[in-house]
Amino acid sequence: MTTTLHNTDFYAWTQQQIRLLKSNCWHELDVRGLIEEIESMGASERRELINRLAVLMAHLLKWQHQPTFQGRSWQLTIKEQRRQLQRLLKDNPSLQGRLSEFRVEAYGDALLLAAKETGLDESVFPEQCPYGEDDVLNDKFYPE
Repeated sequence: MTTTLHNTDFYAWTQQQIRLLKSNCWHELDVRGLIEEIESMGASERRELINRLAVLMAHLLKWQHQPTFQGRSWQLTIKEQRRQLQRLLKDNPSLQGRLSEFRVEAYGDALLLAAKETGLDESVFPEQCPYGEDDVLNDKFYPE
């Protein structure tokens, strides 16, 4: 019954599920759909953290490997990504414990993005992430 609505009109499905929850109609809930959506929400937060880390580290790599191009735009992107990361971690404190793991995972994307945006060969950049957890969140850290 509700699975069809879940697939055809997601907003209507969410409103229906809210009404059912508020009225304690547990037997009418689309439990599978709710589980799927909650899992998806968690995965979305994880993906956002990894994407923001990748953009931040790509700009740190660019800053480090193209010092003659360092400018306000890169600096503001670094600052913006750090603010967004701090906000995301504040809203989802359990992600903080996995930050090192996500930082390592995001580094591959950061390396490709930095190579693409600088025109430098991937081999110019370190194979392993050169930035620690404290480095990426430290507003004062800019690699030399």
